[in-house]
Amino acid sequence: MVGQTFSVLGEEPFHRMIALERKRTERSGNPFLLMLLDGGNCLPADKGGKVLSKILSALSLATRETDVTGWYKTYSIIGVMFTDISAEDRESILGTMMSRVSETLRHNLSPENFSQISISMHVFPEEWNQESTHGNPTLYPDFVNRNQAQRFGRIAKRGIDIVGSTAALLLLSPLFFTVALLVKLSSKGPILFKQDRLGQFGKTFTFLKFRSMYANNDRKIHQEFMKRVIKGDHDGRAEGGTKPVYKMTNDPRITRIGAILRKTSLDELPQFINVLRGDMSLVGPRPPIAYECHEYDIWHRRRVLEVKPGITGLWQVRGRSRVRFDDMVRLDLQYVRTWSLWLDLQILAQTPRALFSDDAF
Repeated sequence: MVGQTFSVLGEEPFHRMIALERKRTERSGNPFLLMLLDGGNCLPADKGGKVLSKILSALSLATRETDVTGWYKTYSIIGVMFTDISAEDRESILGTMMSRVSETLRHNLSPENFSQISISMHVFPEEWNQESTHGNPTLYPDFVNRNQAQRFGRIAKRGIDIVGSTAALLLLSPLFFTVALLVKLSSKGPILFKQDRLGQFGKTFTFLKFRSMYANNDRKIHQEFMKRVIKGDHDGRAEGGTKPVYKMTNDPRITRIGAILRKTSLDELPQFINVLRGDMSLVGPRPPIAYECHEYDIWHRRRVLEVKPGITGLWQVRGRSRVRFDDMVRLDLQYVRTWSLWLDLQILAQTPRALFSDDAF
């Protein structure tokens, strides 16, 4: 009876539906709610399917025809997607849904079975604000599936990161010493610049660079500039330039040595330490600052969520600061879609030429 009236998707198609609904939300801006019912030992031990039947019957009474139900984890966790919920009333909707489903389950299940079920709520898009810019991995089961399918490639990628960063730190140690000395002698302040950046799923890590600015500078200059760039309000004009530039020029915070380091990207050398630690990869999207992510559209966030950040990437070898922010994000997402070890090697091979090309700025 339940199978005829209430459709339940398998794990793989349900994960695909979650991914599809995320893309719809990116376009429409209308949030959706993912409710997960973890049966604990209740469902795996349900040999005759009686408990599952009662749970599905209860869900049929608490959900709409447009809501999607499926296995988030086969015979363990049931998921329900409530689509097109109101962004303004999301908190009250969460409470209403939790109360409705809980009461329905309570009346359909034995106290013993009901006590084994835990219910969690996950809303997409996540609320990114001054206090939190973390992605919720639960909303991205397709990423987990993709990474599992690419498991050996990912292991090899990490191996390349370890070998490549170790070799760079050893071979370039004289250059490290020279740059460190120049930074120390040119202005007061620490040799290394340390800043909180966002890694995959918004996890914060300490990002390292050689200091290229005067100490104790005002970050609001960069914050306001990046806000205009992300929103598309910066026209790319640069003083004395003939090509558009989507990067700050004539920044009063940068030292004379710092300008040279930035032009040649020598200030980025300490990031090989980040790669060795596992915070970053040799190849991937650039890690953003939290205040930049606060200005992101929903679809921009995927550049932070989908893969680990890197030192270089498609953006660096295809225009760098000459590329608009939206196009930079599209390049990052193209990298994710088409990723392979061969692509990483191609990008690494093209990076030195890109650093010293006319478009590098």
